[in-house]
Amino acid sequence: MDIFFQQIINGLVLGSMYALVALGYTMVYGIIGLINFAHGEVLMVGALVSWTVIGFIQPLLPPWLVLLVALVVACLVAAVLNYTIERVAYRPLRNSPRLAPLITAIGMSILLQTLAMIIWKPNYKSYPTLLPSEPISLGGASITPTQIMILVVTALTLAGLVWLVHGTKLGRAMRATAENQRVAALMGVQPNRVISATFVIGAMLAALAGVMWASNYGTVQHAMGFIPGIKAFTAAVLGGIGNLAGAVVGGILLGLIESIGAGYIGDLTGGVLGSHYVDIFAFAVLIVVLTLRPSGLLGERVADRA
Repeated sequence: MDIFFQQIINGLVLGSMYALVALGYTMVYGIIGLINFAHGEVLMVGALVSWTVIGFIQPLLPPWLVLLVALVVACLVAAVLNYTIERVAYRPLRNSPRLAPLITAIGMSILLQTLAMIIWKPNYKSYPTLLPSEPISLGGASITPTQIMILVVTALTLAGLVWLVHGTKLGRAMRATAENQRVAALMGVQPNRVISATFVIGAMLAALAGVMWASNYGTVQHAMGFIPGIKAFTAAVLGGIGNLAGAVVGGILLGLIESIGAGYIGDLTGGVLGSHYVDIFAFAVLIVVLTLRPSGLLGERVADRA
């Protein structure tokens, strides 16, 4: 039972990070119908930028302030990067057949990975431990201060995003643009600015997840965003891509499925498969959802872009 509780905690932490990245996917898709497959690389850039910043300022400031400054810088760099990607790569193709921006997104993902490999080199880098590392006992399981920070920050971020979307002028403009860009423009909304703002917000969420990911697992490198990006996309599909609540539900569920599966897959297969095969759960979930319920658990928000 202790193993089960431990895997639940690990699943909630992992699912929280998936949810943050999945929100970026689902916000962009909900407004312009684009799957931004370069989103995982924005997570990677955020993590690597924070690692660089920490290396410069770690001797100068208290550890918690170092992490905060690195997080802010990472979010700003990721926001500028995603804004540039939207302006340069996606906006010219907005009225093209859907295959064109999809191929462009995949190409942008490969380009960002290559540039990161050139700038930061391909070797794995140790991410400094800036919070206390002593685990806290919790009902037979344990949780680290870093994991507590991840859960708290994710909860606050999700609450802030819900307020932004449902309680602000920008949020109303985003919902109007998602329903119908042409009608929204007639009502005084500027779709281009709204779409750019959506990419910026998604990038900041991805950078936040990247810093959390690096803090939790202790390493960073140029290809670290690919698997989390694909799994976050799976989470968005599981919950219902285009639906904000669905992204959160899908992320948490996928994290729990992976963690519990990793804890018991060895026993279930008689030792044939170990915990390092955990990735099969995400892709099995993706296949099942696309086969049985393509709209996801909470349905898909279909925008009228006619």
